[in-house]
Amino acid sequence: MSRSRARGESGGVVGIGTGGGEFPDPLPALDHHLPSTVLATVLAKLDLRSLLAAAATSRSLRSCATQTLSFLPVFHLLEIALPLELLRPLLPPNPYMRSLRLDCGRLDDAAIRYLARPSLHELCLLNCENLSGRLLADLGGNCRDLRTLSVNSLAERRGLSICYSDLEELLNGCSQLECLSLALDVSAFDNPKFGHIWAAASRKLSSLEIGYIPYSMLIELLSTATESQQPSYSVIPPVFPSLQKLCLSVDYITDHLVGSISKALPVLTHLDLQDAPIMEPISSSDLTNAGLQQINPHGKLKHISLVRSQEFLFTYFRRVNDQGVLFMADTCSKLESIRLGGFCRVTDTGFRAIIHSCSSLRKLRVSHGSQLTDLVFHDIYATSLSMTHVSLRWCHLLTNYGIQGLSFNKDLNVLDLRDCRKLGDEAVRALCCLQKLQILLLDGTDISDIGLSYLGRGRCPLVSLSLRGCRRLTDNCISSLFSGSIKFSLQVLDLSRLPNLSDIGILSLARNRVPVVELRIRECPHIGDTSVMALASMQVDGGSHGSSLQLLDLYDCGGITPLAIRWFKKPYFPRLRWLGVTGSLNRDMVDALARSRPFLHVACRGEELGTVFWDTSCGWYKHEEDELDELEQWLLEGEVGSDDEDMED
Repeated sequence: MSRSRARGESGGVVGIGTGGGEFPDPLPALDHHLPSTVLATVLAKLDLRSLLAAAATSRSLRSCATQTLSFLPVFHLLEIALPLELLRPLLPPNPYMRSLRLDCGRLDDAAIRYLARPSLHELCLLNCENLSGRLLADLGGNCRDLRTLSVNSLAERRGLSICYSDLEELLNGCSQLECLSLALDVSAFDNPKFGHIWAAASRKLSSLEIGYIPYSMLIELLSTATESQQPSYSVIPPVFPSLQKLCLSVDYITDHLVGSISKALPVLTHLDLQDAPIMEPISSSDLTNAGLQQINPHGKLKHISLVRSQEFLFTYFRRVNDQGVLFMADTCSKLESIRLGGFCRVTDTGFRAIIHSCSSLRKLRVSHGSQLTDLVFHDIYATSLSMTHVSLRWCHLLTNYGIQGLSFNKDLNVLDLRDCRKLGDEAVRALCCLQKLQILLLDGTDISDIGLSYLGRGRCPLVSLSLRGCRRLTDNCISSLFSGSIKFSLQVLDLSRLPNLSDIGILSLARNRVPVVELRIRECPHIGDTSVMALASMQVDGGSHGSSLQLLDLYDCGGITPLAIRWFKKPYFPRLRWLGVTGSLNRDMVDALARSRPFLHVACRGEELGTVFWDTSCGWYKHEEDELDELEQWLLEGEVGSDDEDMED
């Protein structure tokens, strides 16, 4: 709760009488009645954000919160990136801390000693571009009990080093690792002994994710793992004896690679491979039907993902057709999820074989399925399938009829139909009765305001809806969409690239008081300052102005002027953490805004904003917010344990 609401002038709780004023004798604050041990017990049950909010209400609670930080077992702070001077007081010596998750966007190597804690079992560090490879070495030296490690963007800033010896120390030191995720380019570790150092990796390692690994280094690693299983190598500990999950990005997915994985990792249940060729693969460096026959020889795979990215070149798995997929379907009947991207020669025959062979299938994702048609789903009601997640992106032959068939899956929770250009209002009509559908992505489809009226009157408890690039939508789509109960559940809305959306539509959104957490209206030529003023003035459930928004993307909106920037100053948009604007709008004002709100991430170059890495495990979107952002307030007003003169005991 906010400090003004938590106490009166003498530290008591503000009372509300019949006349709307305070009680003549303010009630004593709660912390005056409870022993410190009881307060500490209560505070220890709170998540970090709630703990810091409580600390901002009185000196007693601040003192107690400071002590609690010394034995807090879980410290998760991913929604903002703190500099070391603000983070240091929050991370005192704590032998009881087991889980630490941080956004390291404002940290450098000076913070490593606060991150590499001997007590940790789990460590998740995002945006580590200003940290060097020394982080891995220090973790190996200090965190002997680490079970889960996830690091991304390590040493990406120019001039920072990341060495083979850093990885070697990590693998030698963290002998209890079960899950390792290195979302980075491991070619920096290139060394003739790269494959052999993995023999020192934890025998308990069950999950390995690598952002990018060159094909040659991966083959060397898999060869080492295969050799360690041979009788002649019995004195050498086996490499990856427990590995069940492997997620990699490589330059080419080939038959030889798939075969090597199958031989080296006999207990694998989850395989995720993505490549991004820089030139059209030749036969010897490509995946063919023969390669698909080598998948899952031990029959243990439950999740498989094979994707050819279009990052550098428009290319596909041209040497795989229905025959290869039929072979795979025969050996992968226990699959629970499957993702195929770039299989341009696979037709309905191959996709139907998967659906009808895999009775346990829950998640199906197909991208660039250029020959997938409605026939895949026309008799899906005759199967026992109960799919919860379906993605059919860039499947241009799919029409409303196919979605009508798919809608027989009443358990659908996530549906991605982006860039299926032939889908229109009748597809939405078929989906609006799905009572478990929470995430719906319709970017680039042919839906109109009428289609959204079906959705608005439907039964879907949508939390996230994306309508980016649906060119037929107008301002009327807002009133159509929020005519029913959907306005009580929707928290993420993307209305970007709608040429007919104007300030009138956003005014309608504000009038409906939709508690949107993320709103994207980028590249809308008719969105201007009026929209910003309407959103800034919107109040949800008696909160402060614009209180629900945590992300707002206004990049390249045609009517935004420097006037709009003034509305992002406090007290407006107190929860905002991400703001997208055009950099050339008024650079001085944008820079001044960033300085005045150091915890607001202002993006000016058109980059996509999002909460991909936010910690949603604790129900971030359902967190009850107060009028003021106490976390930001407390961090800015002083360090933990400092005495605030304006605080009353």
